[in-house]
Amino acid sequence: MSAAMVLDNPWLRGLVIGGGVLGVVLGIVAYAIWFERKFTGLMHQRPGPNVVGWAGLLQPIADVLKLFQKDDRLPAAVDRPLFVLAPVLMLAATMMALAVVPWGWGVVVADLHIGVLFALSITSLAAIPIWMAGWASNNKYALLGGMRAAAQAISYEVPLLLSVTVPVVLAGSFRLGDIVAAQAGGRWFALWPPGPGFFAFVLFYLSSLAEANRIPFDIPEAESELVGGITTEYGGMKFALFYLGEYLHTVVASAIASAAFLGGSDMGPLGDGLHWMLLKTLLLTASVIFVRWSWLRLRADQLMALCWTVFVPGGLVLVMASALWVHLT
Repeated sequence: MSAAMVLDNPWLRGLVIGGGVLGVVLGIVAYAIWFERKFTGLMHQRPGPNVVGWAGLLQPIADVLKLFQKDDRLPAAVDRPLFVLAPVLMLAATMMALAVVPWGWGVVVADLHIGVLFALSITSLAAIPIWMAGWASNNKYALLGGMRAAAQAISYEVPLLLSVTVPVVLAGSFRLGDIVAAQAGGRWFALWPPGPGFFAFVLFYLSSLAEANRIPFDIPEAESELVGGITTEYGGMKFALFYLGEYLHTVVASAIASAAFLGGSDMGPLGDGLHWMLLKTLLLTASVIFVRWSWLRLRADQLMALCWTVFVPGGLVLVMASALWVHLT
């Protein structure tokens, strides 16, 4: 089949682009784990992975092979269907959000006119398999971790949606491609308008940390209280799917932030290209890793109070300010 026939058929074109995007993102996720281990080692003055391959570059592949070889054991008292299905749904919910991320002009699986709503609604569904895993494990620590994770995800979905409403209002569209186009020429919404755009970007960044259970918002997996949270009873590839889903969520959130607030593939006078979008996504992912190993986790009451007393009112103010800006200009 010729390349022209593939490009003319929307289903085949979506399949090819989707497979390529998925392969690249999974590769990024695998080496984001390697980067975090090396970066953490540098912060802690220890080497990190350095045995398998040069500088430990083959360590992610070795880890996957090791996890595939582990016994697939199920505790006797678990709810088997839900226990097995939860990690698969966790990863699938996050992967589906990749479909609407514009990596470059024309490099998008499905440029939906409701792309922003689709991405946020799909990623928010990850709260369901997390709760399923906690319930199905028949373990009090996993159950408490699932309850905390569900409450946290539902709460922080509100400021997350409010923050991304700012670029939607400024661009006048829910399509991520249109939002990127509205920032052409280096007029990134994180920098312009100066007030609402910048603070909306900060709010989105912090809320996405909470959505992905990353420090300082990782209270659902606080080792001192809940052992491993929802993953307490999981091992082998089932545990790996949860682990991969967390990192994939971080990469997807970084990609959405890059498209909605940092111009996506646009780099102003330096031109436009897929490489700029990848660079911005990787830099945001690296910043998440830096924050994880630089801050202490919040208590559960502090985490929820921050959401409802600071983030939600602040998000409402930012939406009104952006609407006022559009009206006056």
